[in-house]
Amino acid sequence: MAQTKRPGVLAVHSLDEYVLEVPSLEDAKKFYTDFGLNVVDEGEQVALYAHNNPHRYATLKKGTKKGLLWLSFGIYAEDLQAFNEHIDRAGIQRVAPMDTDSKDSIWIESSDGFPVQIKVAMKSSPSAQAPRVFEPVCKGSGRAPASSKVAQVHPLFMSHVLIFTKDVEVSLKFYADVLGLRLSDSSGEEKLGIAFMHSPHGSDHHLLAFLGSEHFGFHHSSWTVESIDKVGLGMKQMNEAGHTYGWGVGRHVLGSNYFRYTRDPWGSYVEYSFDIDFVPHDCEWPAQNHPPQDSFYLWGPDVPAEFGKNFETH
Repeated sequence: MAQTKRPGVLAVHSLDEYVLEVPSLEDAKKFYTDFGLNVVDEGEQVALYAHNNPHRYATLKKGTKKGLLWLSFGIYAEDLQAFNEHIDRAGIQRVAPMDTDSKDSIWIESSDGFPVQIKVAMKSSPSAQAPRVFEPVCKGSGRAPASSKVAQVHPLFMSHVLIFTKDVEVSLKFYADVLGLRLSDSSGEEKLGIAFMHSPHGSDHHLLAFLGSEHFGFHHSSWTVESIDKVGLGMKQMNEAGHTYGWGVGRHVLGSNYFRYTRDPWGSYVEYSFDIDFVPHDCEWPAQNHPPQDSFYLWGPDVPAEFGKNFETH
């Protein structure tokens, strides 16, 4: 991917990786393989890659229960010293590295209390609108392929992650002041319930989003596909593999993307996403707070009762 950068701005460019613990690595391997990712054993942990893409987007470790362990964000090498000085000036609490591969990185404590890594890495967030494929014009024959000829859906890359937070407004301030992310949109009346942030170096409408809860946790990771057909075929693919509980197909308002969510064995989700809004590195996005009735989804089935439930305990 291109390595776009806004001059004179200190900020992370990507959500490089998320790290979870899960009760069963075997269940995780099946679930994410069924979803269409490249699932790789790496020692005693499992790594998630998109096919034909060398970037590691997630690591899963064996634990007693499902839980968010840490988030890693990517920065440009030339910004490492400036970030170190920025962290020290702000008086941000540093923590011991959670990973042995912590060269050229900074470890701090998030506003919710879990570790955050800031590391030198190639930009993995998109620097342009993701590929969009539409059905060809009808020329005297049917355009839909035969069902028997449809290949497995393989997402192109990870678009974003949504996490639960104890306070959406506190999290917005932390990730803006410390990591340089910028607000895209939010929703809530007396108190914000959900918010979305992008990188000023160019990213999708959100690379990180927050949903209010009693404690922090992991809600979903979202993965880009190149057509609305791939969203629907992904739903069919997961249903046939036995993963039937989810939400969609539908279309969001904030972000504009078409979606299908499927719940994993521990209560969080993966999302097939198509045609999300993109924020270029030279664009000032007009962030707004939207009424709840105008912010969630434009169309789709009713939201499942437990869609916003945080199954993690800390």
